[in-house]
Amino acid sequence: MKKNILILIAGTLILCGCSSNESAFTDKSVDDLYSMGKEDLDNEKFEEAAEAFDEVDRQHPYSQWATKAQLMKGYAYYKAQKYPKAMAAIESFIQLHPGHEDAPYAHYMRALCYYEQIFHVQRDQKMAEQAAKSMQEVFTRYPESQYARDAKMKYELIMDHLAGKEMTVGRYYLKKEGFAAAANRFRSVVEYYNGTSHVPEALHRLVECYTAMGLKKEALETAAVLGHNFPSSPWYADTYYLVKGEDHRQKDPSYTSLLDKVLGLTPKE
Repeated sequence: MKKNILILIAGTLILCGCSSNESAFTDKSVDDLYSMGKEDLDNEKFEEAAEAFDEVDRQHPYSQWATKAQLMKGYAYYKAQKYPKAMAAIESFIQLHPGHEDAPYAHYMRALCYYEQIFHVQRDQKMAEQAAKSMQEVFTRYPESQYARDAKMKYELIMDHLAGKEMTVGRYYLKKEGFAAAANRFRSVVEYYNGTSHVPEALHRLVECYTAMGLKKEALETAAVLGHNFPSSPWYADTYYLVKGEDHRQKDPSYTSLLDKVLGLTPKE
């Protein structure tokens, strides 16, 4: 009997809680609901704001505020760091209102949701790839929008981040004497991330890989590309001595190349 009473009480409390939550939005005009959402945003009650904006769309779907509320709900969830919910709301807005004046902002917000979820360079980079694609869409689709410049800047940062991932894996294979696997990674940096800061090192590492594999022609061609495009780079100076077969540590005793370690080379006496 006591157990049944407790269950009944618990059920009543749950119903009361739901009723209380719903009553906050009952019999509210569209202006009141939208104002509630804005007030919650201002007070950094982001999830409460999202709920209020959702009610605008649910209760008044044909009002002039409903469309704006859809996007504001996505923004509120973004501020709450509830990225899946934010992206769902933003994606819905994009699909329903592709030609809306706020469409550039919606695309930018979607890209930001991906951007905020980028993990460390050592981890899976699928989110970074999605972020790069979304940022690129913003500045190519809406080049005159106020979001294009920031999207382009973030795109370049993401591409540098992805190139860094490839370099990390390539260096790992190089240390393990997996020269072919390392070369594949370094080539991908040169081919797919050619505007990033990692390209000079990637070219140098390719020369190291080719040299280690006895591919002298490929090593010389890659060194020439490095010299032509980055003549002032410290990596080109290292490559220059490497392809000449000189031990430039006599010129710079502090330098120890990664290839020296891999091949077990020692300084000449």
